[in-house]
Amino acid sequence: MVWENRAEEAQQALSALFWNPSIRLYDIEIPCPDGVCNTIFHYWWMAHAVDALVDGYKRTGDAKYAQTLEEIYDGLLVRNGGAFPNELYDDMEWMAIAWLRAYRALGVERYKEAALLLWEDVKTGWNDTMGGGIAWQKPQLDYKNTPANGPAIILAAKLYQQFGRQEDLDWAIRIYDWLKSHLVNPDNGFVWDGMNRIGDGQIDKDWKFTYCQGVYIGAGVELYRITQERIYLEDALRTAAAAEQELTDPISDLLPDEGDGDGGLFKGILVRYLGELAKEEPEHRSAAPLLAWNGATLWSLGRDADRCVFHTNWGTQPAERVTLSTQLSGIMLLEQLAALERQGIGAAARLDEVV
Repeated sequence: MVWENRAEEAQQALSALFWNPSIRLYDIEIPCPDGVCNTIFHYWWMAHAVDALVDGYKRTGDAKYAQTLEEIYDGLLVRNGGAFPNELYDDMEWMAIAWLRAYRALGVERYKEAALLLWEDVKTGWNDTMGGGIAWQKPQLDYKNTPANGPAIILAAKLYQQFGRQEDLDWAIRIYDWLKSHLVNPDNGFVWDGMNRIGDGQIDKDWKFTYCQGVYIGAGVELYRITQERIYLEDALRTAAAAEQELTDPISDLLPDEGDGDGGLFKGILVRYLGELAKEEPEHRSAAPLLAWNGATLWSLGRDADRCVFHTNWGTQPAERVTLSTQLSGIMLLEQLAALERQGIGAAARLDEVV
């Protein structure tokens, strides 16, 4: 299985090059001699690292992934002052999604407890400013954006799927309706970033990020899985088409380079949920082929073959310095392609068509 082998090689590079056993977390970049790079605690990067570990465990069932999840859980608690909540609602949502997925895969009770604790905190971010929505951060409750609302929908929907509590589904639909009516372009489904950032009520329509498209696609897919109401899937398909139209390079057909800080994770979020969309709509002309083309190009042009690390531009060789965020996005792409390959879905299962 081509993509499975590639995903495993990238996961092994993550473990060998980025894992820091002294803090039970990943270094935020390489090279990072003696952990000197870890001056900033990138909480939400670590949440996506947990998510990537769950991907690896689900693909292989290998105990090494489960062991690293146990260690990173403890490392996160220490680094975050003994508890999981923090000031940023979107960061907490990602952490909750990751530990909920870990709980579903492994059944470890404390993973469930972390997800539920964070969800209770996240719900305090909803207020009536700008007609509703989850705030981005606790010190700025009047700023509402897609990064704080899209993952909240995904989290609430996954909680409903796991535990069957109607209140969680109600929250998912309530947040989805607000997001769709306030931050989704009604003309084409492209998702804007946020509104009222500087207190003027304006929408940041010029901020065009893969992240925002990814979380709205994921929200639609999760609600479709629960309700079987086609409108949610149609919303996701429409946004996927708009994302491809507005964000891919017209010559290379690659997703954009959004930098190696937080932006290094943005494409990973989009490709994760494009993969979930492809699983629900395998005959759709766009999602699986777009993933396969980006994956094949990343592997052949955007990877340092000696280290199996990736560039922010998936068509260019990386430099010596590689951030954790960038590596995780590459892994999320390969893991989604491996999952699609196993299910025989689209171009991901026909590698010869895209290499």
